[in-house]
Amino acid sequence: MADAQAGWYDDGTGTMRWWDGQKWTDDLQPPAPKAPGIDGMIARAQADAVAGAQPRPAPAGMSYVVLQVVLKEKFFGSGSGNLTELERAINHQAALGYRLHTISTASSGTGGFGGGDRIQATLVFEKL
Repeated sequence: MADAQAGWYDDGTGTMRWWDGQKWTDDLQPPAPKAPGIDGMIARAQADAVAGAQPRPAPAGMSYVVLQVVLKEKFFGSGSGNLTELERAINHQAALGYRLHTISTASSGTGGFGGGDRIQATLVFEKL
């Protein structure tokens, strides 16, 4: 590096550091954002799976948010609480400035532990 002009260079660790023409300084550049691709799509899918029906804003530059709520019918008795669960998800998104655009449901076809069918509700919210 002794002959290199002053500028931003990889300091050998993968970090971009300022070379003043004679020595490394303490000035660092944040890493460049990852380009969208399969890694970005996988990371987004994993984050969405963990988030479930948790309220969240749309990604930068986007106007819609898609949430999935898993509803479960009670094995015994009545009052599954599904409407309350849907209301909670809708009201949380409304508080973030979104309105419900579309809702659809699908049955998973499995009873799961403790019985009762599982129904997946997909909710699309639009930014106001």
